[in-house]
Amino acid sequence: QVQLVESGGGLVQPGGSLRLSCAASGSIFSINAMGWYRQAPGKERELVTSIPSRGITNYADSVKGRFIISRDNAKNTVYLQMNSLKPEDTAVYYCNAYIYSSGYAAARGYGMDYWGKGTLVTVSS
Repeated sequence: QVQLVESGGGLVQPGGSLRLSCAASGSIFSINAMGWYRQAPGKERELVTSIPSRGITNYADSVKGRFIISRDNAKNTVYLQMNSLKPEDTAVYYCNAYIYSSGYAAARGYGMDYWGKGTLVTVSS
């Protein structure tokens, strides 16, 4: 089994910063892409940013220039540095990772999507 556990959410004033972390544990051979999604009240879940195992990161237009995604492959952890936060960034933030549980699975492209339970970020004065 694989678990993703997010941390770092909370209440912050507009213009402030927060850093989210997401650690993957369990039966992991390798991790392909990792990313962050968010879901605001009454809205659908949306992609915030993603980072592949190699290559270029991807950001939603609404967070470009303010959020930075990074990962530590040795720790199976992805981070989201959120700066210049706005009230419209208020949402539950979910970590996502595409994980191969064995070398056999990785060689054949048999990975699975995993999700964390989410961490609430509230931007309010």
